Amino acid sequence: MSAATSPDTMKLAENVMHFARVLRRAGLPIGPAKVVDALQALQAVGVERRDDFYFALSAVLVNRHEHQAVFDQAFRLFWREPYHIDTQLEELLRLLRGVRRPARSEAALAQRVAHALLPNAPAPRPREDLPPDLSIDATLTVSSRELLQKKDFATMTPQELADARRMIARMRLPLPELPSRRSLPRAHGGQVDLRNTMKQMMREAGGIVELRRKAPRRRPPALVILCDISGSMDSYTRMLLHFAHAITNDRDRVHTFLFGTRLSNITRALRDRDVDLALDAVSRQVADWSGGTRIGACLHAFNQRWARRLMGQGAVVLLISDGLDSDAAAGLGKEMEQLKLASRRLIWLNPLLRYARFEAKPAGIRAMLPHVDLFLPVHNLASLSQLGEALREWDARRANDRRLLSPPQSSGE
Repeated sequence: MSAATSPDTMKLAENVMHFARVLRRAGLPIGPAKVVDALQALQAVGVERRDDFYFALSAVLVNRHEHQAVFDQAFRLFWREPYHIDTQLEELLRLLRGVRRPARSEAALAQRVAHALLPNAPAPRPREDLPPDLSIDATLTVSSRELLQKKDFATMTPQELADARRMIARMRLPLPELPSRRSLPRAHGGQVDLRNTMKQMMREAGGIVELRRKAPRRRPPALVILCDISGSMDSYTRMLLHFAHAITNDRDRVHTFLFGTRLSNITRALRDRDVDLALDAVSRQVADWSGGTRIGACLHAFNQRWARRLMGQGAVVLLISDGLDSDAAAGLGKEMEQLKLASRRLIWLNPLLRYARFEAKPAGIRAMLPHVDLFLPVHNLASLSQLGEALREWDARRANDRRLLSPPQSSGE
């Protein structure tokens, strides 16, 4: 038997494959091709030294800086010494219950990796022999649903992401019903329908005919979603696509576009009722995932090709992006102005607003901000709910402004 097919080599390949699955469950974009590349890298550097082993896997399996911490945590726990297995499993189960109180970011990362290593691990029963330095986290007394509402999508465990997706599937976006150019018959009030009144008079010549009336048909405006899928938005893109799918299957006239280095219309793919099939079709259709961002060029493509046919009656636009433009905001202000003029309302959802000390310093953000009606965060379930509340408050405020600006009714005196 050759060295390439020896039992030890086969066992190593199997363990590398399981390690890749752990990383994938923890949120890293790893497919079969990367597993093959990892095995080739290990064959090139050898497995005699642990640091060579670590750097070979890290170089192949980690593409982004923010994924490095997840990789390091998983590497330490997965490629551990055999005689530490029981201790490490016990520590993982404690992390799942939150019985330790590490730093907040460390706790979120540890739980994420723990769920990836033990996705079906049962919750341990409370123990009375815990060391004095361990205490039950007080947050366990708060409703898990309430905690999930406020947790950042980027720090959720796989189980929390699944729960969040189920909650997003039930979300509805409240849009006001606006009068359209078509009308509907109305028994009382409204305008006199001269056409139907004359038809009735012709059918009943010589008789007294009651005036027919009509009122404008009311319907929600069209909704256009423009979602950034660049590398800086990678932690939020999939959850926001679940949100777009829920909205698309709740109402008509919803049009969704993805943009990174190019513009992609995924409206038809999202109309599939099965969210998994819909997102699978989207992944096959879009080729520029997690790349750069050419916001100005993509908005120019939308304004030139799609704006006239989709926004003729004043659509509401949801622009989901962090505003970090690879083209240094070249032409972005002009395209945003054109988009604003074509829309009834332009709402910008930015995950960077989750930071309390957010400042509009990047050139892309400064070019976009003057042209939006609402500027809101989008990083957790609570922010998506806040979008609905903001729309209700906006509509109420606009209705009140119209009432105040309308001329007073004459008293008849």
